[in-house]
Amino acid sequence: MLHAGGSLTREMAGGKAWGIQRMLSLGIPVPPAFVLTTDVCHDYHETGRVLPGSVADDVRTAMLHLEERTGRTFGSTERPLLVSVRSGAAVSMPGMMDTILNLGMTPDVEAALAAETANPAYAADTRRRFVDQFENIVGTPPPDEPWAQLDLAIRAVLDSWHSKRATAYRHSRGIPDDGGTAVIVQAMVFGNLDDRSGTGVLFTRDPLHGDPEPYGEWLPRGQGEEIVSGRTDALHLGDLAVQLPSVHADLLAAARVLERTAGDVQEIEFTVQAGELWLLQTRAAKRTPRAALRCAIQLHHESIIGVAEVLDRVTVEQLRAVLRPHLDPAAVSESSPVAAGKPACPGIAAGVVVTDADEAERLADAGRPVVLARPTTDPDDVAGMAAAVAVLTELGGSTSHAAVVCREMAVPCIVGCGTDTVTALAGMVVTVDADSGTVYPGELAVRAPVASDDEDLVTLRRWLRDAMGDNETAVDVVDLMKRYQARRVAR
Repeated sequence: MLHAGGSLTREMAGGKAWGIQRMLSLGIPVPPAFVLTTDVCHDYHETGRVLPGSVADDVRTAMLHLEERTGRTFGSTERPLLVSVRSGAAVSMPGMMDTILNLGMTPDVEAALAAETANPAYAADTRRRFVDQFENIVGTPPPDEPWAQLDLAIRAVLDSWHSKRATAYRHSRGIPDDGGTAVIVQAMVFGNLDDRSGTGVLFTRDPLHGDPEPYGEWLPRGQGEEIVSGRTDALHLGDLAVQLPSVHADLLAAARVLERTAGDVQEIEFTVQAGELWLLQTRAAKRTPRAALRCAIQLHHESIIGVAEVLDRVTVEQLRAVLRPHLDPAAVSESSPVAAGKPACPGIAAGVVVTDADEAERLADAGRPVVLARPTTDPDDVAGMAAAVAVLTELGGSTSHAAVVCREMAVPCIVGCGTDTVTALAGMVVTVDADSGTVYPGELAVRAPVASDDEDLVTLRRWLRDAMGDNETAVDVVDLMKRYQARRVAR
């Protein structure tokens, strides 16, 4: 079981379970959970996808603890327990691996939940979600025996470590294949229960520009995968403050604690069930290069990290991205937009619009800049997203799959442009202004920024010169960072 004061390392438990362990130690409300460590994943794949002999008994014992903590029974029609089965590698791989929610659902359990809550629509909705997700991930209809469901789900999560998309993701980022994933089994809480329920994602600071205000989305009567998938347009986090002000206040209080104790910006997944807040996950937030620079400097000014930590966190690649050209205002004034949406990762890029991820890869390999336009993205699109100079989606918000993955890759991205908008641009050359969330026809002129006009770059340059003992005023901030990193490696 995961519990306050637990000693599992990130490498053993994976980032997700390690974060749960940390939240429990801080007294933050988290649904009870247990974890199968990454060692299980290693053994499973080394023995030809055979679960170690002790795992079945360990899972049964751990499920008993979940039942005791929740007062519910797995597979029973008397106060039935449903669980989620999630992946969790030591290194965050957003959207790459598999999760199954509402596991334990059967026709009899649906009837029991309907009777318990006097809400047959909620029970039917929960079962529909489970069946759709199970069939999509496991590849077969779920058996009516909950323990058989659990066994298949655990195997599916372990198998996802070596899925094509996860393997390609690791190779593109230099992540070794031998890390393995943990499997987290957690008691369900239900954001789809009633009008005082929902799900959301909170960033403790704006991951686009680095502004200090909390940033996120809230989906009433939803479950977590809906926001991540981008298939549903969520509300602004401020709507939670209006609908459930005490929940919003508790969420922000927990977020402040998590950021300060971690010493870094956090991305937090949460669910509200009948007005009660539960946190499901916390991790270091994926952010744009601009936000990475600004947040690091802010965290220092707030006495959370030191200057040395700032210099260690900011990379040469991030600085180069911050110094990328911006659109020439004169060119913008003479052009009419062909689409617009929510900025999800800033930047300027021009290319031909394609609507298929494989085609984006092929054209990019041939040296042609492409803009990938999709209704919404999923993990199978990641290779095409990485090959594109920009990504556009018709659905989804600023915490959707497209937004999170593009921020990590520093690919300009605009989401939520509207149904049948950007995919209709297929074959057209466009300029994507992901700073403003606007798409223009043709390739517009750009201007290079001036580093001395950027307060964050000026501050970072001063700290680098102090750290290097360097009085050379002509060296730019990128060169200084390269020299600083080379000296650090040489030590």
